[in-house]
Amino acid sequence: MTLAPPKPTDHSAAAPSDVPRQRGTLGLGSATALVVGSIIGTGVFTMPGVLAQAGTSSILVLGVIAIGALLLGVMFGQLTKRIPTSDGGLYAYSRHEFGDFAGYLTAWCYWITAWAGNAAIVSSWVLYVESLFSITHPSAWTNLGIALLGLWIPAVVNLVGVKQMAWFQNVSVVLKFLPLLVVGVVGWFFVKSANFGPFNASGGSLYSAIGIAAGVALFSFIGVECASIAGAQVKNPRVNVGRASVLGTAASAILYIAVSAVVMGLVAQPNLAGNGAPFVDAFQTMFGHAAWVGKLVAATAVVSGLGALNGWTLVTAEMPRAAAKDGLFIPQFAKTFRGGIPWFGILVSTAIASLLMAFAYSGNTGLKVFTYLVDLSVVTVAIPYLFSACAQLAYLASRRRTVNGWALARDLSIAGASVLFSLWVAFTAGYQAVYQALLMLLIGLPIYSFLKARRERRGDVAEPVEATTPGSARVHNGASPLADPGRPHALRFSRPSSR
Repeated sequence: MTLAPPKPTDHSAAAPSDVPRQRGTLGLGSATALVVGSIIGTGVFTMPGVLAQAGTSSILVLGVIAIGALLLGVMFGQLTKRIPTSDGGLYAYSRHEFGDFAGYLTAWCYWITAWAGNAAIVSSWVLYVESLFSITHPSAWTNLGIALLGLWIPAVVNLVGVKQMAWFQNVSVVLKFLPLLVVGVVGWFFVKSANFGPFNASGGSLYSAIGIAAGVALFSFIGVECASIAGAQVKNPRVNVGRASVLGTAASAILYIAVSAVVMGLVAQPNLAGNGAPFVDAFQTMFGHAAWVGKLVAATAVVSGLGALNGWTLVTAEMPRAAAKDGLFIPQFAKTFRGGIPWFGILVSTAIASLLMAFAYSGNTGLKVFTYLVDLSVVTVAIPYLFSACAQLAYLASRRRTVNGWALARDLSIAGASVLFSLWVAFTAGYQAVYQALLMLLIGLPIYSFLKARRERRGDVAEPVEATTPGSARVHNGASPLADPGRPHALRFSRPSSR
């Protein structure tokens, strides 16, 4: 595919596309591990218990969503290649194509997704910590204490440095993959067809079953975009972001489908549905009911959760940092130290996730907390996905590229499918999650008002033209705002005088 050089937008001093990016610290292997580690957390260890409530139809749903996630990964790689300054990933894509306000909304929604997703991961992680240490009938305070530990350990690792974070990420990915591969391969020798249960176990329509499975399956693939968001930390991002996104998502999809299907065949459907720690029962079916079996599974899930939280803690700070550098997020989020570590974003995002955990555990426990946080994360991530897909559609429909029949048809198909996939993500989350996500989005609008006013005072953006008398506008030095229609930002508009 031959691309024409992208035109710089009015709102950014974008460098030409052939200007080399700043050298990052994450190679292709580490970037792929970041994607895999962010996608596969403790959710894979909890997901079969939710999927079993829908029936075996949930495996097909998981496969369809895996294809959608792969298409998103391909699209993010295409966007990273053509956008001159893609620091911040989804935020940069939206801002480049649609302007500052779209960029801000993308950054705001994804920031919510990141810390709400961390809370969801840690709520599942708590269940396996309790299994590892044989904690029975824990109180809400016990759950909250364990959750806070799970949130702040990765925060400390990230504050130490990006290289240390990458090392921890690589080790945790290896440790989590080995036992999952054992289940996905060896487990087939112990599967019983009678355990799978009905195709639709929801007790309602097939549509209801799809809705049950789609929520947790969609949440499980959030993270496909992590390499693009952390692009400033990736070596040769134009090449490695796309490759890491596709490789990491493909590996995760294969593992998800294989492992979920095996667990559903190892544990009878009535015992699996609603089970918060289904892998314990699955391993006991394979290796007996010895105490070490349950402990091994729980320890694997604990390591897996810490690895996912480690990657997501970096992501929660990277997107607001990129937006804050452009004046489109609270300025303090741009603060870094020791080689560019966004310490303020890490601390604030982890603190907010901690407050959300306190709120969640005040009314529910166990799998209900996980499901509630999953739905909230799914809706808020659908908005950035949709903005990115629409940004690609706008680019493909414009005259900024050399038309190539097959490449154009291919890229339009990927972008169009990504749009539909993003809309479906929001639709399947349910009315309550959409309502709460919309409320959080609206909270961000007054914040943007102050950020825009601050940029105008500093002269970073042109002030709007305001009429002082009917049919007239007061402009600096009496110049007409239409004096040079080819340069809409060439004039610096002054504030109207007080009268």
